[in-house]
Amino acid sequence: MPKARAIEQIIEPDFVIEGAGVLLRRSFGPTRANRHDPFLLFDHFAFNDPIEGPIVGFPMHPHRGIETVTYMLEGNTRHRDSLGNMGVIGPGDVQWMTSGRGIMHEEMPKRGPNGRVDGFQLWVNLPAAQKMSPPRYQEVKESQIPRVNHEGASVRIVAGAFAGERGPVTEIAASPLYMDVTLEPGAEFTHEVPEGHTVMAYLFEGKALMGEPHEEDEPVAAVRMVTFVSGDRFKARALDDSPARFMFIAGEPFHEPIVPYGPFVMNTEDEIRQALADLRSGRFVDQNALQTP
Repeated sequence: MPKARAIEQIIEPDFVIEGAGVLLRRSFGPTRANRHDPFLLFDHFAFNDPIEGPIVGFPMHPHRGIETVTYMLEGNTRHRDSLGNMGVIGPGDVQWMTSGRGIMHEEMPKRGPNGRVDGFQLWVNLPAAQKMSPPRYQEVKESQIPRVNHEGASVRIVAGAFAGERGPVTEIAASPLYMDVTLEPGAEFTHEVPEGHTVMAYLFEGKALMGEPHEEDEPVAAVRMVTFVSGDRFKARALDDSPARFMFIAGEPFHEPIVPYGPFVMNTEDEIRQALADLRSGRFVDQNALQTP
């Protein structure tokens, strides 16, 4: 009989400043303990309080050994990288970047018509066998992401499958599920997930009963990251009097040791030293692609 996952932990994100003055709500970041394997970091970024001044964002910086996923809710982000990719992602768009052996990229946000920038960044680990693979880039526009309406749940599927529809982001080592779920009042969302996979939900609007609820359970209120114990079914239900919205995230852990160092996540300290040496010597990426047209 399927066993719904119960709540393991409710995380209240910390406020941190990254890049050139980006205010973030960080649920977790890379650590050697690797508690959320294969996921390394989850940030919710917003530019809604500071007065618009000098350009702030994430100027050109390196990555090795990970995948970064940017999902926009409001505003837009201009990006370019050492593969020669350049463009803008706006509301509902996704940028899924596989850094592999090394990539340089920048992400510079701009406010939307309502004066806001809002979105998420997720870091996904790469297994040891793929950490030095060629870098790869997937940009997905809002119109390419399927939306499924099912029994009061509206689900945008970035990666993985739900109700017969599959998301456009594919060939990711962790076999992730990444979905934007909106629940009408009283609606329920369930999804089968393999027993050993890591499962979490980032609730950013409203309140919901998460996991296998009981009468005495208190609803989780936004903004919170919720992690879950082992089981083969995820379940969430909005309260009867209000909607809820969350990012549903799941993936297969690699069970490998990691050594995080800033924008690098490798398996050994020697590999981190090599990444720094490659960066200093100019061997990290093809520098020709970094020239501004």
